[in-house]
Amino acid sequence: MSAGVREAFATLRRRFVVVSMACALAAAVLASAASAGVVPTDKGPVRGTETPAMHEYLGIPYAAPPVGEQRWRPPQPVRRWHGPRDASSFGNHCPQPASPFGRASTTEDCLYLNVFTPNRGPGRGHTKNLPVMVWIHGGGFTVGESDEYDPAKLVQKGTVVVTLNYRLGYLGFLAHPALAAGDGSSGDYGLMDQQAALRWVQRNIAKFGGDPGDLTIFGESAGGLSVHAQLVSPLAAGLFEHAIAQSGAYALNLPSLDAAESAGRGVAVDVGCPAQTAACLRHAPVEALLGAQPTTDGTLVPNVDGNVLPQSIGPALRSGQFNRVPVIEGTTKDEFTIFAALNVEFVFGQFPPALYPLVLGILLPALGSHANAAAVAAEYPVASYGNNVGRAIGAVGTDMTFACPGRQAAQALSQYVPTYAYEFADRNAPQLFVPPASFPYDAYHGSEIQYLFDIPNQTGAAGLNSDQERLADTMRTYWTQFGATGNPNAPQVPSWPAYTTANDLYMSLVPPTPRVESSFATAHHCAFWGAQ
Repeated sequence: MSAGVREAFATLRRRFVVVSMACALAAAVLASAASAGVVPTDKGPVRGTETPAMHEYLGIPYAAPPVGEQRWRPPQPVRRWHGPRDASSFGNHCPQPASPFGRASTTEDCLYLNVFTPNRGPGRGHTKNLPVMVWIHGGGFTVGESDEYDPAKLVQKGTVVVTLNYRLGYLGFLAHPALAAGDGSSGDYGLMDQQAALRWVQRNIAKFGGDPGDLTIFGESAGGLSVHAQLVSPLAAGLFEHAIAQSGAYALNLPSLDAAESAGRGVAVDVGCPAQTAACLRHAPVEALLGAQPTTDGTLVPNVDGNVLPQSIGPALRSGQFNRVPVIEGTTKDEFTIFAALNVEFVFGQFPPALYPLVLGILLPALGSHANAAAVAAEYPVASYGNNVGRAIGAVGTDMTFACPGRQAAQALSQYVPTYAYEFADRNAPQLFVPPASFPYDAYHGSEIQYLFDIPNQTGAAGLNSDQERLADTMRTYWTQFGATGNPNAPQVPSWPAYTTANDLYMSLVPPTPRVESSFATAHHCAFWGAQ
């Protein structure tokens, strides 16, 4: 073999070795990248995905599917799996009708949660012991799902965020004597689901870089009421260290078990179970249960079942018989405008001003109020609201149902734990959920969520402007700082004083810079509503 041929073969061998080494290195890099998102849990490993902002671990089961004989029972342990479970997509939504606030589903296998960590996370030399914030979605306990809330901007503040699904509607909150547990309680299964998710977080979140000893629960609307319920539930003791209730004080007095089970007997008849047996109820079609749910306002509430909730929320907070952790308690300035549109104007059209007292006479009892319609009309004269009945109803409903009860909750909490009160007051917040009404929505119920999460925009509204973005960043700092320390104050944001009954101070969340206000009770007519 000539020297030239030998040299050519040698060159080929060298190139082959180099290419082989490059391929091996590339394979190792790819393998490392794939395994970087694998995290062990107590039931098996999960493989997540990485985005520019964070690691996502989606659709992780925290309890067994509540189907068949497990319908209307406490959540049960999920079966173990072997090998990495794909966690790149969200789990099923819990059964619900279609609405502006959730997507239709009839799938009962829905007890899944999602974990979001900074993208320096597992396998990448991630920071350990990050504070953990667990979000409980709203939707009147009848609609909603975890995957509508993108927490990237909260995660980028240095926190682990968990979002979860829980049983909704009658599947989550039907009380019936045939379904009673050994202690006689029934209902509140959705609250039990939330507790099961929190126990999963306690067992597993350290593997994702989170600190199970620094956990905050937060939620809005039914999620805020859930936060209150978990504060009161002895079964949730020790599962969280801080709590944020957003617009969740609308039902401080819950129905008794007897009242809830009496209503449940009527539901049984409606779904084709006149014999009132558990077997019939557990075989009732999901569609029948959804069809029997309330349609006027589309909301349900838990009941004082004696187990999950030994007493109602208001009395427990006033007596100090709750899980004592620091709390942020807040509302929006114009909570009820969206309900005035959805339940009044969009259903019946615009009422002439002369019918305002008549409308109040129907609305107030429907909202559980015994207030005199004429007295309310005098306190809230329709002329003060541009002679627009819907706008006036928005003010009445805001103060009666949300603002003043929220203040009562803050007053009670502040007697026992550090409490911070806020009012979200950006009256130019984009309306993302429903079409325009004849009156402005202002700072409507749920309007603050878009300042914490990226959420779907269903109306094509413009996004946040620069001043609103500044407010949003400040709010995320407040929320995550509170999640880390139990105090929202940080050097880069305006000082937020703790609430006391003596100072009655709220942080008014307005763009671009929040400010402290002392006129909340007067602005919302709380003396008129008996909330001194």
